[in-house]
Amino acid sequence: MARPLVEIRLRRVYDPPEPADGYRVLADRLWPRGLAKERAGLDEWAKDLAPSTELRHWLHEAPEQRGAEFAERYRAELDTPAARARLAALRAHPVLTLLTANKDPRARHTAVLGELLRT
Repeated sequence: MARPLVEIRLRRVYDPPEPADGYRVLADRLWPRGLAKERAGLDEWAKDLAPSTELRHWLHEAPEQRGAEFAERYRAELDTPAARARLAALRAHPVLTLLTANKDPRARHTAVLGELLRT
């Protein structure tokens, strides 16, 4: 059985890595523009846990009105055996930092992903 997480951090991938980050996971489907892979300091790129292209496009049409429904649809996308197995593997890390290129890492999918990892 996986150990419970001590901490889940949500940060921008453009911010420099910190020793307190623990296991660093990029949770975006697309690689961040202008960022060298060496500078990102990733342990893993979990693009398969990011929202689908269709869901991202749907959200961007009206982000302020679709936030709650986005979270519901994103959770449904992650309700597969493969995604549940990936989430379980990530829960094994005592400190996990979810990274995104979004300006506010707490605003969208990384917040939902962090919530799922806590449950």
